[in-house]
Amino acid sequence: MGFGPDGWGYSLLAATGMTVAVAVCGFLVGAMLGCLGAAASFSRFRALRSAADIYTTLLRGIPDLLVIYLFYFGSSSLISSVGALFGAEGFVGAPAFLTGALAIGVVSGAYQMQVFRGAVLALPKGEIEAGRAYGMPPLLLFRRIVLPQAARFAIPGVGNVWQLVLKESALISVIGLVELMRQAQIGAGSTRQPFSFYLTAGVLYLLITFVSGRGFKLAEQRAMRGIRRAV
Repeated sequence: MGFGPDGWGYSLLAATGMTVAVAVCGFLVGAMLGCLGAAASFSRFRALRSAADIYTTLLRGIPDLLVIYLFYFGSSSLISSVGALFGAEGFVGAPAFLTGALAIGVVSGAYQMQVFRGAVLALPKGEIEAGRAYGMPPLLLFRRIVLPQAARFAIPGVGNVWQLVLKESALISVIGLVELMRQAQIGAGSTRQPFSFYLTAGVLYLLITFVSGRGFKLAEQRAMRGIRRAV
């Protein structure tokens, strides 16, 4: 586990950085999809509300590993088919980082959508009605009243989703991305010391979750400080 020529320290740290990178990318993709899905769930158009319901039902009902496989092999088959049109032969694998981050993002988006939707529903209806009575257009109403308070209510739930995304990033090792879990497997197989490598990986995962959890906690405390003063 050292950092010398024969150590695995640098490799594990690099793999930890890869884990954080894919988790952050997947989380951001999920946040965008979650916002769009939450907006669709409040739409006056029935088709959009139905699409949002189908999205959450499917993605929360299918195992995350299966979603990763579908994204990877589906996109790889598409790339191979396009390549065959230009004379390329054989199977062409899709970029593991890109497909893994997209798969995690699509899955986390279904959960973040419910978090954002619950945050909007937690808003006092009187404030929204007061904004409409004042003559605020929908966009201004959203920017001045809905968004600031919904973001405050959503922080705890979003923090929980982030923890799930971080753990789901370990599943991407099945499509060849060398992140923390995959690097631990490689080191365990090469040195025949699986306990040491998996224990180290567990400690690194806990360190990431602790630091990020503290960050979300501080963000929550900062967002709620106005309410505490008012109380």
